[in-house]
Amino acid sequence: MPRYNPAVIEPKWQKFWAEHKTFATPRMPSASKLYVLDMFPYPSGDGLHVGHPEGYTATDIIVRFERMRGRSVMHPMGWDAFGLPAEQHAKKTGTPPRVTTEKNIATFRRQLQMLGFSYDWDRELATTDPAYFRWTQWIFLQLFDTWFDHEQQCGRPIAELPIPPEVTANGPEAVRRYQDQHRLAYQSEAPVNWCPELGTVLSNEEVIGGVSERGGHPVFRLPLRQWMLRITAYADRLENDLDKVDWPDSIKALQRNWIGRSTGAEVDFFIGTETTPQGMPAAPQFKAWRNHRAQSGFPATPGPDVVRVYTTRPDTLYGATYMVLAPEHPLVERLTTPAQSDAVRAYCLQAARKSDLDRTDLAKDKTGVFTGSYAANPANQRPVPIWIADYVLASYGTGAIMAVPAHDTRDFEFAQAFNLPVVAVVDPGSDAAVDRDAVLAGKVVSTDDGVAINSGPYNGLATAEFKQRITADLATR
Repeated sequence: MPRYNPAVIEPKWQKFWAEHKTFATPRMPSASKLYVLDMFPYPSGDGLHVGHPEGYTATDIIVRFERMRGRSVMHPMGWDAFGLPAEQHAKKTGTPPRVTTEKNIATFRRQLQMLGFSYDWDRELATTDPAYFRWTQWIFLQLFDTWFDHEQQCGRPIAELPIPPEVTANGPEAVRRYQDQHRLAYQSEAPVNWCPELGTVLSNEEVIGGVSERGGHPVFRLPLRQWMLRITAYADRLENDLDKVDWPDSIKALQRNWIGRSTGAEVDFFIGTETTPQGMPAAPQFKAWRNHRAQSGFPATPGPDVVRVYTTRPDTLYGATYMVLAPEHPLVERLTTPAQSDAVRAYCLQAARKSDLDRTDLAKDKTGVFTGSYAANPANQRPVPIWIADYVLASYGTGAIMAVPAHDTRDFEFAQAFNLPVVAVVDPGSDAAVDRDAVLAGKVVSTDDGVAINSGPYNGLATAEFKQRITADLATR
């Protein structure tokens, strides 16, 4: 048997495959179809690294096997070609990013072809191709012109959105604002990792220890008005339709975790439009607000007189002994009293140098600063001190939380660090794994369900029933 000589044999067959389009997918396949897609690489100037062929080899084995079984396989390759390195290279050398990118793509293509992967190169694309991104722009326009109908569980043209009569009565501008509040693509201000030296926004993974992974330049968290997708509007549809796809259960679990569906309630804590010298909302305003809410119900959009939070444990509302706002929350400046302004400003500047990953690290020590202001708990009207802490993110939920240290581990650690009160409102019962007496004394945390205590008219209710009751009651507060 002749010795295998890759320098001779492999170029011979790679040339044959290219000339005869051995791996091309027929336009009208007659056999059973299979679509196999690899993750598109970013064409850097360094060329392929070992991680690329490691993953691509596995899919190549699958597609070759399926072709041998007679199936019609579509196996394309492309390039995720937009990227920071090409932009920085253009700044340094004056070379247009397209020139650099196309040169790098040619290197990647040559290397992949030398490895003999069975791609259909007639279907090659790059995300920088106008013929490609014209369709991503088209998709964006469809999302912008669509609202999600929860009754029909599908998207519909924004022109078909029912407009309430009271909105129509306020004129075309009010109608436009109402439509914008329902579009699946909308603009919103959200914090980003801004690197002044690189002149761009970085992902959390590109920020390490407060500096950019590329170049080690300082990175700051700044609010930026940007386009967002209203995924929460159709999250239930996304999750339910996972049952219709033939994916491994482990992949479906990852998708469900990414969707992150949770059941809870929004709660408004009253701050008023005026405060007393002690940072408290004015009592007459609070009374008037309560009466108005009883008449009008819970509004879709919070007004300037409340801090809105989202909680999966509305049954613990009576145990909220403090609140926490993200440093980027729009109400921080307004709620900070003159006596606390220097401390709050310094803390927010420090938080701006941290990435979301650094801020949410469960192992780190809890830090924070008091604003000097208070909100009124809608359940028992008690004053709740408002703190700023970097473990709360403006991009998650409403950017504010009600803190219940007796029944949340993170809140408990924060309360201990700053000597804040701990009030148990859930009796865990006789569970052997829980020190009931310590929980009721506020010395340890319990996240388990149980029976309501210290919760006014809800005392004695089981957690599940309490959640339903108070969620319904909050609709009028």
